[in-house]
Amino acid sequence: MTEKDIILVIDDEIQIRRLLGITLDSQNYKTYFACDGKEGLVAAATFHPSLILLDLGLPDIDGQELIIKLREWYKKPLIVLSVRKSEEEIIQALENGANDFLTKPFRSGELIARIRAAIRNSQEKEESPLLNFGSLSIDMINHVVRKNGEIIKLTATEFSLLALLAKNNSRVLTHQVILKEIWGYGYHEQTQYLRVFVAQLRKKIEDNPASPSLLVTESGIGYRFGN
Repeated sequence: MTEKDIILVIDDEIQIRRLLGITLDSQNYKTYFACDGKEGLVAAATFHPSLILLDLGLPDIDGQELIIKLREWYKKPLIVLSVRKSEEEIIQALENGANDFLTKPFRSGELIARIRAAIRNSQEKEESPLLNFGSLSIDMINHVVRKNGEIIKLTATEFSLLALLAKNNSRVLTHQVILKEIWGYGYHEQTQYLRVFVAQLRKKIEDNPASPSLLVTESGIGYRFGN
């Protein structure tokens, strides 16, 4: 973490703002608050936060719409904190551009861990051509993957899938987003097709494919690379 990473909290609940203020201050983050969507847009443009925490139930604009507006120009991590917990809401938020989704009430320790991972990954993402994850390295230019120094043979599709997930390290990608990115719109409903490729990839890169630590399943939603 840098000296003072800036977190913008967009939430209309004063109790949540107070709780987050205490929690984030204890971790040496500089925190700004906005009570509604309009104020949040202004604050994001003014303070250039390292990360935004966003509630979906705002008084003036629905949080899903706000994510879309922010993603027109805001490229850093955005985590949704919401009482809404239906699979449809979560998938929609992720497809609109959220990096992560936690339901209220949330555990402070888990939230801080997600924030740290999101900020760290966005800082590392200043497009290094070589991505390293423990014993696994991915050469994005030459399309070479190594584990413990040994080259792993991947098909072109397997590499594309791995590269997409690794570039979005710690971000949940929905089945539909992955299928559209790798195979195109005609495959956006073929989740079983995706499962087959993920299983093949796990056999090649995971220490224990039955208990994966790199290609993590988000049940009913999609996949996350890393913790």
